[in-house]
Amino acid sequence: MDKNMLAGLEGLPDEDKARMTSMIDHLQLRDSLRMYNSLVERCFNDCVDNFTRKTLQKQEETCVMRCAEKFLKHSMRVGMRFAELNTQAATQD
Repeated sequence: MDKNMLAGLEGLPDEDKARMTSMIDHLQLRDSLRMYNSLVERCFNDCVDNFTRKTLQKQEETCVMRCAEKFLKHSMRVGMRFAELNTQAATQD
């Protein structure tokens, strides 16, 4: 968990800190699972179109790998951009 998130919890009693930390961890896990599910659904729908085999065909496998890579790079870039904007907003206050 990010230390900046915990900085605002300094004045709380230990019980409340633990509850807030648990809640933040739960929300981060939920968001990670949501992103993963979105990635799987999107790449599967875009890349897999033939159900005649148990395994992916070579072109389907390549498509899934490219799709996942693009999705993760995009997600990382969006996260970095939000962090930049958050830093800018914090310095303007």
